[in-house]
Amino acid sequence: MGKLVISLDGVVIKEVPITKDKTTLGRRPYNDIVIDNLAVSGEHAVLQMVGADVFIEDLNSTNGTYINGKAIKKQLLAQNDVVEVGKYKIKYLVDEGTDYERTVVYRQGPTTVPGAAAHHLASMPADRSGASGATGPALIKVLNGAAVGREVTLTKVVTTVGKPGVQVASITKRPTGYVFAHVEGAARPIVNGKTVLGETVPLRNGDVIELAGTQMQFVQV
Repeated sequence: MGKLVISLDGVVIKEVPITKDKTTLGRRPYNDIVIDNLAVSGEHAVLQMVGADVFIEDLNSTNGTYINGKAIKKQLLAQNDVVEVGKYKIKYLVDEGTDYERTVVYRQGPTTVPGAAAHHLASMPADRSGASGATGPALIKVLNGAAVGREVTLTKVVTTVGKPGVQVASITKRPTGYVFAHVEGAARPIVNGKTVLGETVPLRNGDVIELAGTQMQFVQV
């Protein structure tokens, strides 16, 4: 489970566990996290938990939301990230001993599959749609673009693929099989020519995923 450690001028004010799908932050008293300071907008930002990931999104606040000194609109939080709203600093932490996964990001250009920051891996609700049976070793193979032929083994429980800010999805390894879920982006990903509309879809050997202009094949080995 992740938590937020809120401090002002180096003094910790409170710690807030992230337990809800959406956690709002702002000056108004109806927010989940209330920071009563004029530099903080009434509805300043929202934290959204998507499976194992926690995203923070600025809600067009007056003074902006910053992560590690950089203004953001929406961003995936990583261990030890420091969110700044007004003069307040909010550190994102996950429990020690939790398994970690390295985000896999496909980009256009020479560097095609860089690793992003490690992020928290949490338990996810059981899939009811009936995935691909026993969960054996699997990988994804890039079918087009500069990274064509590149293979990434799915060694961890959650692997995130896509282009941050454009389109992001996750592949989750569960006891019953692998499932695929939309995480971020106005356009939803496609599996075998069909748009992913629900929360998760089961993946089966040979399925073709289309995401952020990249085609990938899911292969169980």
